[in-house]
Amino acid sequence: MARVAVIAKVYPDSPEADLNKLLETIKSKLPEGFEVIDTREVPIAFGLKALQLAVAIPEETEGGTEELESILRSVEGIQEVEIESVTRIS
Repeated sequence: MARVAVIAKVYPDSPEADLNKLLETIKSKLPEGFEVIDTREVPIAFGLKALQLAVAIPEETEGGTEELESILRSVEGIQEVEIESVTRIS
């Protein structure tokens, strides 16, 4: 089964947001077959940092990245989600 890497930038709703806690919440909400494979903090402006995630999902996921985007948007403390790229990894 092939997998796809989705690079998503997650914007917290506050500069004071705990990005580590936000990441743990995201990981706990991902369904089976979805896996965070890399993360980094990206400075935006005025002390605000975004969380950039690389998430591996099954290639057969219906709707492409919509399910992942929906999950990320449902997490309390996330203001916006931006998909930066999608690439097949295996």
